[in-house]
Amino acid sequence: MLNIALFGPPGAGKGTQSALLIEKYKLAYISTGDLLRQEISEGSDLGKKAKDIIDRGQLVSDELIVQLIEKRIIMSTDSNGILFDGFPRTLVQAYILEGLLLKLNTSLACMLSLEVPRDELVARLLERGKSSGRSDDTAEVIEYRLKEYEDKTKPVAEFYKFRDKYITIQGVGPIPEVLGRLTESIDKTLQNVWFNLVLTGAPGSGKGTQGRLLAKKYNLYYISTGSLLRREIRAGSDIGKKVKGFMEGGELVSDEIVIQLIEQEITQHKNVRGFIFKGFPRTIVQAYILDGLLRRLDSSVSYCIELNTSMLESIKRLSARAKTPQARAYDMNTDVIIHRLEEYEEKTLPVADFYNKQKKFASIDALGVEEDIFNRLCIKVEEGMRILR
Repeated sequence: MLNIALFGPPGAGKGTQSALLIEKYKLAYISTGDLLRQEISEGSDLGKKAKDIIDRGQLVSDELIVQLIEKRIIMSTDSNGILFDGFPRTLVQAYILEGLLLKLNTSLACMLSLEVPRDELVARLLERGKSSGRSDDTAEVIEYRLKEYEDKTKPVAEFYKFRDKYITIQGVGPIPEVLGRLTESIDKTLQNVWFNLVLTGAPGSGKGTQGRLLAKKYNLYYISTGSLLRREIRAGSDIGKKVKGFMEGGELVSDEIVIQLIEQEITQHKNVRGFIFKGFPRTIVQAYILDGLLRRLDSSVSYCIELNTSMLESIKRLSARAKTPQARAYDMNTDVIIHRLEEYEEKTLPVADFYNKQKKFASIDALGVEEDIFNRLCIKVEEGMRILR
């Protein structure tokens, strides 16, 4: 998801630019001011409490704001992300937003701050007051709001500066020019967002072959748990000695060992566009483990694609591989092959449902020639990238 906070003092043009940005990037729009005014117009209890505070140009309590925002976020799961206008305004709200997005397995990509001189702001707000009829667009209230903005929102800027997510934008000039500055910054930010792909499918579905091709085409780093474990076995490491029996029997290796190897690979290759995870996660527990690991790195799984094959086709492919130099120990025994396929159905198929519920899942037909399968995969990968961007 592409989540952006549009920052700036009253009159900086956040509302105008927000409308253009949400159309361009297909984002859901959350304006605390609009949400509050909607509650007021509906005459709800929440609206009545907020009206007196807004009329004085003061900030509404966090308890009230967070109820409105969480409700709107839950209703916005089909968008490519969320644009926050007028939130967060305080350091506490910055932490609140971080927590709300964490619940959605996502985070804020950047905060864009529209910079406009004070005299220009006052002129804009007074002019707006003539036509809008808004009670907070009077000279007295304007001065109060600008001072409160300056006093209370500086810590918010520091909060996001510390996280390298704060970007200043010159907010003076024709609307298209300001929009151009905003989109340029957003597009640069997106270049730094990892695209993390989980490639799943039954043993013999072609994940390794296709995963390496995808990694090369899209400049992603390919992580195969099987390859990492076989590397440890060849090196004769302590880990290799522990896992050798499991690997030869086609059994799943303990999560504790696998996650150590994956985390090591990620931390050694941070300067990439993203990762392809092949063979992990294989269980719901591992899906949560990967989620936690990527969250710590301010990232998440972007998309999961299943390579769909029949059990008969998988057996044929694995039996054929057993006769090649690429053969695995578990390819030599039909009973082991069947055991691995049964284990996939029991433990790994629920992983697909896990990502499907997050609207991050697609499945392709993995039968046919390698090139055709790859083309089908590329279509789905690019769909996933569009969702991220």
